Amino acid sequence: MITVNALGEACPMPVVKAKKAIDALTAPETVQVLVDNDAAVQNLIRLAGQNGFAVRAEKQGEARFAVTIDATGAKKEAADGTVVCAPRKQGEKNIVVAISKNHMGEGEEALGKTLLKGFIFALTQQDALPKTILFYNSGAFVTSTEGTSIDDLKTLEAQGVEILTCGTCLDYYHLKEKLLVGGITNMYSIVETLEKADLVIKP
Repeated sequence: MITVNALGEACPMPVVKAKKAIDALTAPETVQVLVDNDAAVQNLIRLAGQNGFAVRAEKQGEARFAVTIDATGAKKEAADGTVVCAPRKQGEKNIVVAISKNHMGEGEEALGKTLLKGFIFALTQQDALPKTILFYNSGAFVTSTEGTSIDDLKTLEAQGVEILTCGTCLDYYHLKEKLLVGGITNMYSIVETLEKADLVIKP
């Protein structure tokens, strides 16, 4: 049996790690994935079902589950390789996060970049997620190949958070071909999104 430790990991990482372990098998075998939340359990069960594998889930503790995927059966072709996570709740408020810089606060820029990376990771840990995250001006660097929070942003996107970057800003910084997560938006849509928000957070 292959054991994959995904404790403390938010979607889509448990599914991604499980899929990599299954794809790397050179012979039929069972893969056990350790996770600490019910959403991950459900997503792993969905992954097994998509591939035609038998699966069982066992609760081992207060926040510990073992999901065992029997990869000894014939694998069927999944519709695509997209990792889909069960969406997290958005909360009652329409929360929009507006990120206008590639760093957080004033002062040393290197420190500001570290703070922004921590801020985006903290968003992934919230019970109620924002509806939209907007990136504009030098914030466009965060969603491109220059960014260090791509995995966290993809986690948020997989859980239903809309990630949008200003197209004019991407063009200005020559980043349009380097965009790695989310979609492209314009100033009209940015204004409309901000106007409809119940709460706007600017780190």
